[in-house]
Amino acid sequence: MIQAIQLLLALSFLVVIHELGHFTFARIFGVRVEKFYMFFNWRFSLMRAKKFDGRWHFRFFAPNTTEEDEWSKHPESTEWGIGWIPFGGYCAICGMVDETHSSDDIAKTPPQPWEFRAKNVWQRLCIIIGGILVNFIAALLIFGQLLYIWGTDTLPLRNVDRGLYYSQLLTEEGFVQQDRILTINGEEPEDLSDVMSWLVVEGRRDVVVLRGQDTVALTLSEDLGKRYLALQNEYDRVERQKQHSDKSYVKSRYIFISEYIPFVIDSVFPGTAAEMAGLQRGDSIVAVCGKATPCAVMVTEELRKHPCETITLSVWRDTTLFTAECFLGDQCRIGVIPRSKYDYFETEHRDYGFWESIPAGIAYGWDILVNYVKQMKLVFTKEGAQSVGGFGAIGSMFPKMWNWYLFWYMTAFLSLILAFMNFLPIPALDGGYILFLLVEIFTGKQPSDKFLERANNIGFWLLLALLVLANGNDVFRFFF
Repeated sequence: MIQAIQLLLALSFLVVIHELGHFTFARIFGVRVEKFYMFFNWRFSLMRAKKFDGRWHFRFFAPNTTEEDEWSKHPESTEWGIGWIPFGGYCAICGMVDETHSSDDIAKTPPQPWEFRAKNVWQRLCIIIGGILVNFIAALLIFGQLLYIWGTDTLPLRNVDRGLYYSQLLTEEGFVQQDRILTINGEEPEDLSDVMSWLVVEGRRDVVVLRGQDTVALTLSEDLGKRYLALQNEYDRVERQKQHSDKSYVKSRYIFISEYIPFVIDSVFPGTAAEMAGLQRGDSIVAVCGKATPCAVMVTEELRKHPCETITLSVWRDTTLFTAECFLGDQCRIGVIPRSKYDYFETEHRDYGFWESIPAGIAYGWDILVNYVKQMKLVFTKEGAQSVGGFGAIGSMFPKMWNWYLFWYMTAFLSLILAFMNFLPIPALDGGYILFLLVEIFTGKQPSDKFLERANNIGFWLLLALLVLANGNDVFRFFF
């Protein structure tokens, strides 16, 4: 429920500021805006408001009547409202062919000075770009304020002197446990997020690692990114099946690469298998059922292989090695919290002054946008299409407990995505209008209103198909 509330609040905020971008530029150039709505108001509205005769007038739970009344006598004033369908919103600009006006409606009267169609091409371009621009700027400002308030905490890869844990996919590529990555395509990665992005998203193949005292060069497969997505999709499918059979089951995530640290117990939950086995804070689990597990990820992976079984753990306590027996439930958890990676490696914290945070936020947001655009190529693969998610997937990205930092981080991230997606040259999106306006600038010919309407209809069905795919994947993941 908390995730759904955060998603609704974030999207509502982003849609409102996006439409305000269109509204602001429309008013700057003297274009009337008939309606400005948060959410859609099919047949009736939760609230309608309009200012005329020197004061505001309100209507609640009002039908969307078209009959002549006092409100319709003041077309120069914008009607503000809240719809009842919590999905998006809209800004109805006079004289513009969009989801609120058809070409036949506009053709009934000649162009008026206060209409969108009566403005020159550069003014119309600014009105269309306004929404994208506001979303982009808002994201960068939010990132800047996050840096100003919280600063940054990073774990540089050079500080991970114990080496890295590699999944089976990476060991098949030639990596050996505890290899330290020095360079990827000749460039030194700053942290693990760089490693993930460069290997999976960008498809960099030439890796140099430090193995003991030796330097080893590796050349990775071209299809590593697609294989990673396939494994992640299959892993998520199995985890969802477990959660469907047991609603209390806590899903785990697929570990592609991680820091190589031991499994040392930080705390033991009362009444759990670990407490009954006599495990204590500071104990280090080094083997599960006789299989050596020198890395924390290996312990977790071995536990997952023994649901509802009694297992034997090899444990170091100070200088003593002993064994303990634990019965695992279907969750495959013994009831402990291991020490964090931050207990083993030195992190770097940086604070930002107010003015310093602004350019830093711009650079941070730009890097996120660039990485997102690079990931788009994976969407056009079979594995990538299966991983596309709709509102359910987006909502799951928010934390289950309220966290202001994560809420605003996700809001800024979604604002960037909204700006980028709207910039795509697809009819019915802002990018489609931008494309036609650019054609008009270079050719001097304005597309007809009928053409724009047909193009928007095609774009609408394309977007609807994408929406069905994304949310269909969510439904499939939920049931299967």
